[in-house]
Amino acid sequence: MRSVAVFCGSRLGARPIFRQAAEAFGHAVARRGLTLVYGGGNVGLMGALADAALAGGGEVVGVIPRFLMDREVGHAGVSRLVLVDSMHERKARMAELADAFVALPGGLGTLEELFEVWTWSLLGLHAKPCGLLEVGDYFAPLVEFLDSSVREAFVSPQHRAILSRAGDPEELLDLLAAPPPPPPAKWHEPGAADLERS
Repeated sequence: MRSVAVFCGSRLGARPIFRQAAEAFGHAVARRGLTLVYGGGNVGLMGALADAALAGGGEVVGVIPRFLMDREVGHAGVSRLVLVDSMHERKARMAELADAFVALPGGLGTLEELFEVWTWSLLGLHAKPCGLLEVGDYFAPLVEFLDSSVREAFVSPQHRAILSRAGDPEELLDLLAAPPPPPPAKWHEPGAADLERS
């Protein structure tokens, strides 16, 4: 693992622990000599994350659509700022540049980005690990929903297991760097349970 893409909020959130966690993750990425790939903004958790990685001597690549340059205040101090034409291109470019994906606390955009790259993994479009940095139980309701989706047989346990979760940046990076298990198949032959539901 040489690079990690991080999805996180363009706001700081209600609690100081969110900024502290973003800074801690940025420092951890820099200490490991990894390249940080992120949304290119200079505000909210995005800015705190990038500034921490830069302060630690890390390489930081921001990817931002032109129409968001003013709204998210594109970070002029990163190692490289990649300008793209759309949100779709932003996500595709970040996925190309990253060997792993992590979500820190954030809003709808953060969740959408995480779920898209996770879905790409289920479909066999990549085999890159995904993870959540848990901060103050922010993701606890989401994790409960995901576990419920497994119990209700909409998500397989193998696909659920692709998403790692840890409260410590170093622990999460260790999980992401571990050799991945063979990817499970997205499609399966219908079994008795499927036929009973049809």
